[in-house]
Amino acid sequence: MPEMPEVQGLVDFLRERATGLRITRATIANIAALKTYDPPLEALKDATVTGAFRRGKFVDLSTDGGPHLVFHLAKAGWLRWYEQLPTTVIRPGKTPIALRIAFDDGSGFDLTEAGTKKSLAVSVVRSPEDVPGIARLGPDPLDPAFGRDEFAELLAGRRTQIKGVLRDQSIIAGVGNAYSDEILHAAKMSPYALAATLSDTDITRLYDAMRATLTDAVTQASGRPPAELKDAKRRGMAVHGRRGEACPVCGDEVRSVFFADNSLEYCPTCQTGGKILADRRLSRLLK
Repeated sequence: MPEMPEVQGLVDFLRERATGLRITRATIANIAALKTYDPPLEALKDATVTGAFRRGKFVDLSTDGGPHLVFHLAKAGWLRWYEQLPTTVIRPGKTPIALRIAFDDGSGFDLTEAGTKKSLAVSVVRSPEDVPGIARLGPDPLDPAFGRDEFAELLAGRRTQIKGVLRDQSIIAGVGNAYSDEILHAAKMSPYALAATLSDTDITRLYDAMRATLTDAVTQASGRPPAELKDAKRRGMAVHGRRGEACPVCGDEVRSVFFADNSLEYCPTCQTGGKILADRRLSRLLK
């Protein structure tokens, strides 16, 4: 799933490449992806892109005509940029393409989604806050105004595992499964630690790890075209997606805990005092 650094990379690319271009065509290929009807998709035609912004894990393209094109790539979505947009006709239901945007210089992009579970979301709105997912967002962890004390206030009293807190978009915006694994590994903290039980020292260590991990990942994504962002993300991971490999810090084997539709990765030596966390799939079978 694209998270804050990759979405920021897309936003930086679109801001540089698409600002000033006029939208000549907006074609929806998966009607379920379009979540709004007022303004209509057709309102984007002849509008000029005036900027690109990241809001959590949402991309927001503003236009001089008023409407904003806002999209969330969900778990399996991506943006495919073309310097020369294909002229082939999109056949709804026969393609992974959900949306195609064409610009007046011949360039454009497709929003694509792999797999059968379609969650990619496209909205055309007068204001980004009209998108419910954006209206619910918590603070951005890289916002200069979001300091260590503000972070501590968010954690206070939450009897919730810290892994879940980091992933909850209404608490902290932009962090998902992959970077929560990376942040917790950098902080040398168990994903099962309860937010409310963290000491002041723990909170400071976690806050610093979050800022450093995300800042570094955003820096690595900056300036890369969309086609390179996924591979750059994978190369930068210390534990996420590296089950069975050696931890780059201590050399212990990276382990996984599997859930219904995802998994988390961690290093026992660095994060859990050597304890192997129970695999939830096996736990269910033994009940």
